[in-house]
Amino acid sequence: MAAAGALAKHEQILVLDPPTDLKFKGPFTDVVTTNLKLRNPSDRKVCFKVKTTAPRRYCVRPNSGIIDPGSSVIVSVMLQPFDYDPNEKSKHKFMVQTIYAPPNISDMEAVWKEAKPDELMDSKLRCVFEMPNENDKLNDIDASKPAPVQNTSKQDGPMPKPHSVSLNDTETRKLVEECKRLQAEVMKLSEENRHLRDEGLRLRKIAHSDKSGSPTTLALRDNGSNSLPSLLVVIAAIFIGFFLGKFIL
Repeated sequence: MAAAGALAKHEQILVLDPPTDLKFKGPFTDVVTTNLKLRNPSDRKVCFKVKTTAPRRYCVRPNSGIIDPGSSVIVSVMLQPFDYDPNEKSKHKFMVQTIYAPPNISDMEAVWKEAKPDELMDSKLRCVFEMPNENDKLNDIDASKPAPVQNTSKQDGPMPKPHSVSLNDTETRKLVEECKRLQAEVMKLSEENRHLRDEGLRLRKIAHSDKSGSPTTLALRDNGSNSLPSLLVVIAAIFIGFFLGKFIL
């Protein structure tokens, strides 16, 4: 009886989440990771170590360490890719082994080597492989779709940058049309000016050929010679008024 009591192990001091099963959800064509939370509710530091029956199939980080009083550690268990057979049950198991940390700890390996069997605490977990059902697949597809973009222009108001760009483009188009119209006006006035110049030359020829020098002929000659400066003044006034109006407005 005394020997049996000496060999009796202490109950696991850490709180495991999940407590008994490590679930891995497929497909298993890539690495599948599940987390194991270790919480230390005691007032002493606790050393832990994670072991598995299939070390080549799993990668565990961290696989050992020290947990301070009232603290927790998240252990990531990564299952390597493999060919999943739904008819084959998993026989893989994990064990979380713990021991109270000594006051002055310097070598973790020495702590585990020198630990007595009755000082060790352990918890065992089995591995469960699950394939996603059709509903899970549909949920994953829906979650992967981008959320629809809601039109919030009425609530938040128009976006300033696109709106200002649109106004600038409209103003530019108006300015180009106005320039084209003014160019047409200038060409028209130039044509009229050329016509008047030709008319003035014709009248001057008539005046030279007219020996009588009548007042009517002289008046027509003066009118033809003075038409060119007047037209130039009108053209200059139109351009000045247009550009001043644009800059002021």
